[in-house]
Amino acid sequence: MEKKMIIEDMVEEEKYLLFAIGNDVYGLDIRYVEDIIGVQNITVVPKQPNYIRGVINLRGQIMPVIDIRIRFNRSERAYDDRTCIVVINVSDAAVGVVVDRVLEVVNIPEITVPPSFSDTNENFMTGVGNYNDGVVLLVDCEALLEEITI
Repeated sequence: MEKKMIIEDMVEEEKYLLFAIGNDVYGLDIRYVEDIIGVQNITVVPKQPNYIRGVINLRGQIMPVIDIRIRFNRSERAYDDRTCIVVINVSDAAVGVVVDRVLEVVNIPEITVPPSFSDTNENFMTGVGNYNDGVVLLVDCEALLEEITI
């Protein structure tokens, strides 16, 4: 019984890195986040989907970079001084994810199942939580990177 309580407490203390795309707030499970860097020179790789921007060399490690704004079917936007690359690691593969701006790391104690709006297989959300009297959509890092083959 006590073990269950400890596990429940740990689940309630899940931490998420919050970032924004426009006015919308999204969260990445902090366990996947390795680094946050400024936008740097991205080398384009031919014949990739439009959301794959190319590759970067981060401290000797070559990694693909995706623009999450485009991956989520949002309009393109010029990068500015608040644009960041969040380096995530999924199954021992590091990938850079371009976001409009990073907000903060927070605990999200109550997470609900995301609503289903269509029959599409592109469901990138693991849940929905409360944030500053609004909602934060929690990103499924594994589903986000499922099609990347660079």
